[in-house]
Amino acid sequence: MNALAHSLAETLAGSGNHLVTLQDGTWVHHPWPEVHARSQNVADWLLNEDASGLGLTGEPTVELVAAILAGFQAGVPVSIAPGPVRGADPDQWAAATVDRFVGMGVSHVLSNGRHLELLSATERPVWVKDLSSVAPAHRSTTFIAPDRSAPVAVLQGTAGSTGVPRTVQLSPDAVLANLRGLNARIGVTPNDVGCSWLPLYHDMGLSFLLAGALGGTDVWQAPTTAFQASPFRWLDWLSESRATITAAPNMAYGLIGKYSRRVTDVDLGLLRFALNGGEPVDCELTGRFATEMARFGFSAGALAPSYGLAESTCAVTVPAPGGGLQTDEAGHAILGEPIDGMSVRIEPRDHGAIGEVMIRGTSMMSGYRGDAPLSPDEWFPTGDLGYLVDGGLVVCGRAKELITVAGRNVFPADIEAVAAAAPGVREGAVAAIGVGEGSIRPGVAIVAEFRGRDDASARAEVVERVASRCGVVPADVVFVRPGSLPRTTSGKLRRLEVKRRFEAGQV
Repeated sequence: MNALAHSLAETLAGSGNHLVTLQDGTWVHHPWPEVHARSQNVADWLLNEDASGLGLTGEPTVELVAAILAGFQAGVPVSIAPGPVRGADPDQWAAATVDRFVGMGVSHVLSNGRHLELLSATERPVWVKDLSSVAPAHRSTTFIAPDRSAPVAVLQGTAGSTGVPRTVQLSPDAVLANLRGLNARIGVTPNDVGCSWLPLYHDMGLSFLLAGALGGTDVWQAPTTAFQASPFRWLDWLSESRATITAAPNMAYGLIGKYSRRVTDVDLGLLRFALNGGEPVDCELTGRFATEMARFGFSAGALAPSYGLAESTCAVTVPAPGGGLQTDEAGHAILGEPIDGMSVRIEPRDHGAIGEVMIRGTSMMSGYRGDAPLSPDEWFPTGDLGYLVDGGLVVCGRAKELITVAGRNVFPADIEAVAAAAPGVREGAVAAIGVGEGSIRPGVAIVAEFRGRDDASARAEVVERVASRCGVVPADVVFVRPGSLPRTTSGKLRRLEVKRRFEAGQV
């Protein structure tokens, strides 16, 4: 049995804590030893089927969580795919998901609910089966772990926010190193309670779940769809679970900070670590979250802006608990220092302090599927631009998205945060893009989702705000209907796709 499977099995088999899942609006407690037994049933099935890879998609039920653990125990690579997004054609989603799995070398797919129905209806070169049929709660035989190496534990899709998504190959040792490094930095104990609605197909959501399992904590896992239907339920879940640890992208903190007047009757007094990751941190709105939630017992010191990516399993830099939101002189969030086993350096650009963020360490992928393997000592270029402040990482933006105007570098995230404050402009739905590159007058265009009656006045205010605070006069401001900007499956704006549509006259 590989080290990841052994460590998880050792913790879960004797744990007195629970996985808690949301089913039809009710939280259901599953003792971790039960989840472990279910996972052994699935692992037996995988071994009997001689599966080359396990694909998963569906709601985060106890059976789906058990199946993730089962892949590790059976030494079978696990890949989790997102469900269909709003507006997608269900049949096309099913066909694309099967194609995605086949391209990864997945031979067997387990699913539930509507996802299962759609996948089962496809003409498919993979086995599709109901999760519940292979993950009963009790063991009938003794599970015997395979005596073979497991070079790949997780096949993780990259976000694809700036290009074509790729498949990251993560070894059991890399996953285990990242989980241990994250838990050590946070100081996780079995007395902690984690609560998350993050999707398990995303590296941050999967790592949150597995870190809690490895730490033997209670883990409350809500479906992402439940959060999307009513984002403020997240606070209710934190209160009901008496959570000490949570994680979410900046969008969630910003949304609640901006509309905090809607929050009533919750208790956030036990929350000691609230990780903010997955997208650029809006310091103003995140700070407002802390200020407004203080009346419900939330401690500002719990805020923990962090940095990670799929290629490093997840976490790269994470601040120590209790420090709260810290910024540098430019007002950018400081994202903590590298976790155990990871290293960060900056590759300078144009002889300045800002450069490309380079990483290496024990949590790194073995390589992209289909590409040459990554050497353990090799520095990996993340594509992010940043710098170090007293050992803490500051990330400014993506190298491919950097905008140069009048010889000055401008970061899209800075412009987007300012433009989003204009009335009617939707928070987290603004894209700043470079236009006219190579001409004598390159500039910045802003494409934003807008809901309001006076779009002309709103455009004027966006221009005034950006010109006043960023020192750049937008060449154009385009408003589009809510929900129309292209995003990845994890919700990140795809700026390069916005740029392509803008240049093609499609926005």
